[in-house]
Amino acid sequence: MQFISPDRLLVAGACILMLAFMVSRHKLVQLLSRTRWIMFSLCLIYGYTTIGTPVSQVLGDLSPSVEGLADGGLQLMRLIAALAGLAILLDRLHRQALMSGLYCLFAPLSCFGLSRERLAVRLALTLHYAEAGMLRGSSWQDSLRSLAAQNGQQAAENRTMELTLHGFSWLDKLLLVAMVILLWQVVR
Repeated sequence: MQFISPDRLLVAGACILMLAFMVSRHKLVQLLSRTRWIMFSLCLIYGYTTIGTPVSQVLGDLSPSVEGLADGGLQLMRLIAALAGLAILLDRLHRQALMSGLYCLFAPLSCFGLSRERLAVRLALTLHYAEAGMLRGSSWQDSLRSLAAQNGQQAAENRTMELTLHGFSWLDKLLLVAMVILLWQVVR
């Protein structure tokens, strides 16, 4: 998404957002509501740190720049498109299937000396604790306190994790080739 031109980004982002709204409305709304302050901060940071024409001449230097708000809007669209794609993944895949897929996608990282097993387990634990914190519905401070307490209790436990790995089917390979071609067309 970083390398797509703004007009193509708008079209691709709108398509992903509409698909996520049709397929995974609840998860999309949940993710967007949880990131609203990040999105607001993103626009403020870009608006006030990018040099350009002030939005309001009356406020002068205290006004955000037009160019900054435009750049912030572009980054915001990228973030919303990524969240829409994530909403579809999280809604349609069970955690086990998601971890299995990421485990397979992490295979090239072994060339750099990284352990894909460790990455998959760490990501699974992060998702587990994040979901547990969100389901409590309490404030973020209470969630952090309870997670710290749980971490102390579970440190002594010996836990295992099993992933069911599936081979790539011809449809998976076809989809990967189509995605690479689409990405090449968009970046080109």
